[in-house]
Amino acid sequence: MAASRHRSLRRTATVATTLAAVALTAGLTTGCDAVDKALDCVRTADAIADSVTELQQAVENTSDPTQWEESLDSIDKNLDKIGGQTDNTDVNQAVDDLGKAVDNVRTSVENGDETPDLSPVTDAAGELTKVCTP
Repeated sequence: MAASRHRSLRRTATVATTLAAVALTAGLTTGCDAVDKALDCVRTADAIADSVTELQQAVENTSDPTQWEESLDSIDKNLDKIGGQTDNTDVNQAVDDLGKAVDNVRTSVENGDETPDLSPVTDAAGELTKVCTP
């Protein structure tokens, strides 16, 4: 009878240990996923900041709207990427705001504006960088 109780305790301990390991692994996986998403957010925000800088330089140094469009397209592409990676409301709001700012600049350029106001784009990109920083 003591041997049966000992086996039962050992089995219970094994099950408890296994469940604890599964729970810990699940917690670490979830934590790692969150860290990976945050790093992707930071990387993408950094790429967007680079695109915004390129846009500013293109507007300052050339009157060729096709170069401006390339920078705007690059920002849009990165916004699509970051928007699909997160369910964070602050990040999504910053992505939406930056998307609207880019659309406004694009519309201005299409309407012949040779000196579009980029401050809403730079402000929105700064906000995105801020909310992506852990």
